[in-house]
Amino acid sequence: MLKSNGRKNKMKDLSAGPRINSAMGKNKGDKKINTGGKEPLRKSGDRYNGEGLNGCPVGKKCGGCVYTGVSYEEQLRLKHKKLAGLLGRYGEIKPVIGMTEPYHYRNKVHHVFSWEKGKIKNGIYAEGSHRVIPVNECLIEDRKSQEIIKTIEKLVVSFKIKVFDEDTGYGLLRHVLIRRGFKSGEVMVVLVVADRMFPGKNNFIKALRKEHPEITTVVMNINRERTSMVLGEYEDVAYGPGFIVDELCGYRFRISSKSFYQVNPVQTEVLYGKAIELAGLNGNETVVDAYCGTGTIGLIASGHAGKVIGIELNPDAVRDARKNAKENKVTNAEFIKGDAGDCMERMSAEGLKPDVLFMDPPRSGSTEKFLLSVLRAAPERIVYISCGPESLARDLKLLTAGKKYEVRAIQPVDMFPQTEHVETIALIERVRNAKDFVQIGIDAEEYYRIKDEEKTI
Repeated sequence: MLKSNGRKNKMKDLSAGPRINSAMGKNKGDKKINTGGKEPLRKSGDRYNGEGLNGCPVGKKCGGCVYTGVSYEEQLRLKHKKLAGLLGRYGEIKPVIGMTEPYHYRNKVHHVFSWEKGKIKNGIYAEGSHRVIPVNECLIEDRKSQEIIKTIEKLVVSFKIKVFDEDTGYGLLRHVLIRRGFKSGEVMVVLVVADRMFPGKNNFIKALRKEHPEITTVVMNINRERTSMVLGEYEDVAYGPGFIVDELCGYRFRISSKSFYQVNPVQTEVLYGKAIELAGLNGNETVVDAYCGTGTIGLIASGHAGKVIGIELNPDAVRDARKNAKENKVTNAEFIKGDAGDCMERMSAEGLKPDVLFMDPPRSGSTEKFLLSVLRAAPERIVYISCGPESLARDLKLLTAGKKYEVRAIQPVDMFPQTEHVETIALIERVRNAKDFVQIGIDAEEYYRIKDEEKTI
């Protein structure tokens, strides 16, 4: 259990799962480490054959699971080696925390519906295109969600629902998005349609729920735009409350169709548990949770801190975060809608100094504006949760350039088995006796040039 000020949280051992380190010695035949991890892959042994990705019929077509046919141990080794090449200058890269069962972990499943030769097909876009790859079974998607999508396809045919044609702009159903709470069992179905008029909508939903009574809400998302964006701006709740609730690290979270919520709930508990452990909270700190989404990290940290301030630009996520705080009876957390950099600047101007900053930016990383605002705010500790190691390397270079901060720990967590992606936690601490703030002479062009330099390692 994690403890704060004598209080216990309901978190179990969150560090379970296979770990692996990469041997960084100069063995004969080793290639130079490169940031893209492009090295020969070792094929999977018998342990991961059978249900493993060796049997995935679209593994090499969709572009998502680049480690098709590669054993899980080898996947973790390759991810660790890539991180060592990018981040090794900052210290030891701890072993990657992997999953015990690295399949069917995605709690969010999206399929596109389209026409091909007069027949309906559903699946996913091939990487970098709008060409639909039919998918009957994906080994990283939630099984129950796949079953629901198959039922929807049958109902679309029987109800004679027109599928949207991207070339002509004609048709109704464009996408189906399923979100499932792995602990609560609640299921949200989002039907992305080109028009509010859905013939036989009530009977369609009734037939769908007859096959899948576990569905707790159905949302009609209207997207009329000729765009690559999946979800449109407007929604109608066709059945249920319009959201689902799931449990994470002992807290309950409200999840709407557009809310950011980690897609691998099993590893998210590991990730957040490690992040809070590294933060070293004692129960008195003021914590800022930047890019807070629905408030998951901040609310979980609230039991170990004096005050939590969450910052998020997405208004739907902020609304959910506030409701999540109320649902969990958390009274020491508030959530602000706004740009993270602007809010940090405003807090600094008002004399509010955070003791600990959690930041979980998108894959592209943070911005120069935000990072410079962090340096001015000067928190004692920064816990940076990254899903993009290249952007993490770039941002760490800026944060540590003035010798005001040092990286104390780097802990990878495999949130995305079978893919090339990996989540990484970096603990960055303020150097004792460092001057309050030294302006770093780095402009935007130089800042983004750093990313390109990392690729030449």
